[in-house]
Amino acid sequence: MLAIASLAAAAPQPYGPLPTPRQLAWQQLEFIGFLHFTVNTFTDKEWGYGDETESVFNPTAFDANQIVRTAKNAGMKQLILTCKHHDGFCLWPSKFTEHSVKNSTWKNGKGDVVREISDACRRHGLKFGVYLSPWDRNHKDYATPAYITYFRNQLRELLTNYGPIHEVWFDGANGGDGYYGGAREKRKIDNRTYYDWPNTIKIVRELQPDACIFSDAGPDVRWVGNERGIAGETCWATLNRDDFYPGGADRKRLNEGDRPGTHWLPAECDVSIRPGWFYHAKEDDKVRSPENLLDLYFASVGRGAVFLLNLPPDRRGLIHENDVKSLQGFRKLMDATFKKNLARGAKLNDGVLDLGKTVTFNVVRLREDITLGQRVEAFALDQWKDGQWVEFANGTSIGQCRLTRGAKVTTNKVRLRITQSAASPAISEFSLFLCPVEALPLAKP
Repeated sequence: MLAIASLAAAAPQPYGPLPTPRQLAWQQLEFIGFLHFTVNTFTDKEWGYGDETESVFNPTAFDANQIVRTAKNAGMKQLILTCKHHDGFCLWPSKFTEHSVKNSTWKNGKGDVVREISDACRRHGLKFGVYLSPWDRNHKDYATPAYITYFRNQLRELLTNYGPIHEVWFDGANGGDGYYGGAREKRKIDNRTYYDWPNTIKIVRELQPDACIFSDAGPDVRWVGNERGIAGETCWATLNRDDFYPGGADRKRLNEGDRPGTHWLPAECDVSIRPGWFYHAKEDDKVRSPENLLDLYFASVGRGAVFLLNLPPDRRGLIHENDVKSLQGFRKLMDATFKKNLARGAKLNDGVLDLGKTVTFNVVRLREDITLGQRVEAFALDQWKDGQWVEFANGTSIGQCRLTRGAKVTTNKVRLRITQSAASPAISEFSLFLCPVEALPLAKP
């Protein structure tokens, strides 16, 4: 890693909104995992209706160690478990509902998926996060004030009984058709006011002060505006947060961020390794390839966001062999790309890397010191060729990480030009790598 303290003479002063310590720690994870697992896994649905018989949840060979080890070997630093999805089925023995594992066939009702995954995460050195769906298609009181008490009771169970929680994930899907205790009707809520989010957020801050809270509006982490894992080519870590609320999304602005923005609110890029979020046997031959996963990494982490990849356990309670194989291939590509920084040992002066020899690369990694804010608004990269500087790449936002990937460049000198900046630049890394595979076209965000 090569550091450029500043391209100005004076030490940089902080600029604009700044990340909190918990946001900074979260952004540094870069690659994390989702586990979508519930009654849907066994009913072959994506959204359960809420009328499922609890006994349907019965994984035959559940192995939390296999799940977590698979994620760790792929390079993930955290796992978020769907502790309760829209169907209302709880993967822990909640004392506030009968629609949970305590009434399932699995382990004669004595099992606790949240406990086993959270414990396995600690054993393997991964951080643990919880997804708790605000919408509950099972509960009789949904859309009434009584449900908010129920929802908060569940949240307290998760935040007090399972050790450190590093991310709390609130979905934006709220209201619609459901079982609702047998009513079988459609219920609507005002998602701006119904959940009284400020007081729910206070519970998280009180019980798990280091946890980042995800929703369309944060307050710590924002949705990227799509479920394809792709951040905008320009993706600011700042947003005018008060314009948003959970379930209220301006997808374009979420994808790109706001510049300047009122709050530091970095993007999280969620996508599944399969077409669906939950396991379906018919998708066993539709797992994303290692090359596609690598492209998504460049389109998420490489644009300053965090890559959240879903790994749905199958009906055995394991990550399927096809998914494991793809993840192993992805890890090999990542290792082959980033194991050697070709700029190591180079001399850096006024934004110019003097490599001291001819080097071939096709990836450049830039980072800003985001503890000082997001300062750079545009940059260009030049190679020394035939006695002159020739531009080979350019971009806008940098932030936590910016990866440029293109045709191979062979040169002995590379120059970084900051072409627009709101404050004196504070670049903390300028590195070169050689990726063994070419980028494939990705759909626009």
